[in-house]
Amino acid sequence: KMVLSCRILADEGHESALSGQIPQRGEKPGTYWMLSFGLGFDEAQASNIVLCDDDLNLLEGDGMVNPSNRFHLWIYRHRPDVSAIIHTHPPYCSALSLLGEPLVAAHMDTSMVYDDCAFLAEWPGPPIGDEEGQLIHEALGDNRSILLAHHGQLCACSTIEEAAVLSVFIERAARMQLLARAVGKIKELKPEAAKEAHDYRLQPKAVGATFHYFARRVLRKHSEALE
Repeated sequence: KMVLSCRILADEGHESALSGQIPQRGEKPGTYWMLSFGLGFDEAQASNIVLCDDDLNLLEGDGMVNPSNRFHLWIYRHRPDVSAIIHTHPPYCSALSLLGEPLVAAHMDTSMVYDDCAFLAEWPGPPIGDEEGQLIHEALGDNRSILLAHHGQLCACSTIEEAAVLSVFIERAARMQLLARAVGKIKELKPEAAKEAHDYRLQPKAVGATFHYFARRVLRKHSEALE
């Protein structure tokens, strides 16, 4: 599922060279699976996923632990409900993050991030240390996702499927926002309807069906991904 998530996001335009991470909790407490450092999402295969501990020491696999995953550990330590994190620098989220304003989920298709996407208004610098991890985890709060100023997006979810689907749709929400802003003022959704749509779109069966569709589409083009 991690490999498929990497390939899905690569095909959705989330690639930004080596920027972005998809760490997921391992079976044992304090362990995390991730793509080996130095590889792009489009190169992910089952053979290049590695396991590390809470100090980013390599435990299993043939590869390198990504040091940028340190700030994700802050989220894991404070959010026991989170089992998968996806952080990317996709073009529209990155462009929106330059404007100093939060994401507006004002379309049915992007309602899954309605009132569930935090905003970090100030860039703390490259997120490779504990200070950046603390700032980002505190800004995220109990939300599933966050737009990071001058940076990108992050989704912290209960499953890798949910994190992948949310990452796809937060980027689409940013694209819609920028397109709509170029024409006029965005008319926001009615809160009660938006909340209902948010909960409906995030039902596990709905998320699973969407992830499986994206996965089938990826595997038609990249059958080698699971080798």
